[in-house]
Amino acid sequence: MALRRALHFVFKVGDRAKTATFYRDVLGMKILRHEEFEEGCKATCNGPYDGKWSKTMVGFGPEDDHFVAELTYNYGVGEYKLGNDFLGITLQSSQAVSNAKRLGWPLNEVGEALYLTQAPGGYPFYLVDKEQPPNDPVQKVCLGVSDLQRSTHYWSTLLGMKVMDKNEEKKTVLMGFADSQCKLELRDIGGMVDHGTAFGRIAFSCPREQLPDIEALMKKENQKILTPLVSLDTPGKATVEVVILADPDGHEICFVGDEAFRQLSMVDPKGNEFLDKAMAEDKSDEWFAKHNKQKTAA
Repeated sequence: MALRRALHFVFKVGDRAKTATFYRDVLGMKILRHEEFEEGCKATCNGPYDGKWSKTMVGFGPEDDHFVAELTYNYGVGEYKLGNDFLGITLQSSQAVSNAKRLGWPLNEVGEALYLTQAPGGYPFYLVDKEQPPNDPVQKVCLGVSDLQRSTHYWSTLLGMKVMDKNEEKKTVLMGFADSQCKLELRDIGGMVDHGTAFGRIAFSCPREQLPDIEALMKKENQKILTPLVSLDTPGKATVEVVILADPDGHEICFVGDEAFRQLSMVDPKGNEFLDKAMAEDKSDEWFAKHNKQKTAA
């Protein structure tokens, strides 16, 4: 399973401008690419919405060797309800800590050289106050589960992740496809997992030829397949194939064919410019204010 790679986590965002400030100015990430779509995604990348939406990839470096964030913005939806499913991303960057302090972005010290902050929308980020490493600063993504043993079996036995650490006191298991990649931490929350409407999705790549095998294994094991193998088009870019799964707690998991995805995910030097242009042209906030209305709360 060494050929499988952790790629990104998908966040739904209601305020694109504040979100861009957080990722660019606080965390110090770069806009890797930005795309606008006129209708919903066949694999519900933007959630259960069929209107106009945008996708912005942000990270400390290219997705070939960095774990990044996919920010999906549905025009007309201003906020989403958080659940207890996403428990945080941990990254190492003293620069991000000093950026947050300089900009007055709320920070809580929660451990030795460890700060908790939030992206707009309430998504938790843990910042390790140590020098940013030369490789990917993103260390792990933490998801809440209702039965740690069942989830560990799913992710390790069925999806092929390696268990790297177990902490019985914290009720966590740390796993990954390779030591050099961003890890997945599962934490037993001692109850049902609520995904709210803000629910995200974690994405991995694998060789294209493995996609039908993953789908067949999930069918055989009576596990949930949200979207059977499907091709997704991005205008002017590579067409990728994906299978979307759900783990026993309903966490959405995307597997995408690696070869085409490496082409699709190439950094676009105009990504920053495209995002700024889209935000400048998005007059929805003004329209809602003028008509004395509020954007939809999902």
